[in-house]
Amino acid sequence: MSAQPRTYSSDIEEICESLSSKSYDLIPGEKVKEILLRRSGTALDDLEPFRESWSRMPLDGYMADGGRYRRRRHATLSAPRASSAHRVEPHQPHYQGLDYNNLNGGVARHYEPFEERFLRGRTMDSLVTLGCDVFGRLAPYSAWHIEAHQFRIEIDGEEVGLPTPEGVHRDGVTFVLMAMIGRSNAIGGESTVYNLEKEPVEKFSLTDTLDVALVNDERVYHGVSPIEQVDPSAPASRDVLVITYRHKP
Repeated sequence: MSAQPRTYSSDIEEICESLSSKSYDLIPGEKVKEILLRRSGTALDDLEPFRESWSRMPLDGYMADGGRYRRRRHATLSAPRASSAHRVEPHQPHYQGLDYNNLNGGVARHYEPFEERFLRGRTMDSLVTLGCDVFGRLAPYSAWHIEAHQFRIEIDGEEVGLPTPEGVHRDGVTFVLMAMIGRSNAIGGESTVYNLEKEPVEKFSLTDTLDVALVNDERVYHGVSPIEQVDPSAPASRDVLVITYRHKP
């Protein structure tokens, strides 16, 4: 009896089972590409220019530690319950309470928006849809408030590059999708998932394009170690896309 061919639906089911049992899941970039392309043959048509857009980001002007090592853009989206039909919402500030971000929280942070053609492009659409399909199956009666963040952490020997300067944390949302976009001359940036007692559960590194980590933000903490330069004479950078999904009344 021949094995049944993989389908996008069976991919989503497998991810949901893993995420439900562990409260986090890791998917290698090549597998993520296969999953997205099974859903749509054009899913990644703008992947390379999308990745290149990280080189045009403004500095994060809300770093309470005074750091100039982070660049950032932000977007807000939404999705109805039990649906991947997400839409882009009017641009708005990002807010976290001090309970979730004791470094930069407590203020409305106004970041520059994503470049429009990539916010509405194929790669972004595919990754947001992946989150909707996975998280919507785990919480089928929830509509979603979705926020997307482009992050570049960069160092040139003068500062420490901290991907999560707030330390071990939760984001104050329901689920988080983190996708590696690219690394240049960088080592470190090791991610750790912790249980609710802040005991480490697993360590891993997102290294290849579209390596993805999914976490249930209500059940685990997470943090990322500093990045360092491989060649100390050249700058280093780490580019990540973070998409958060919060229950929307």
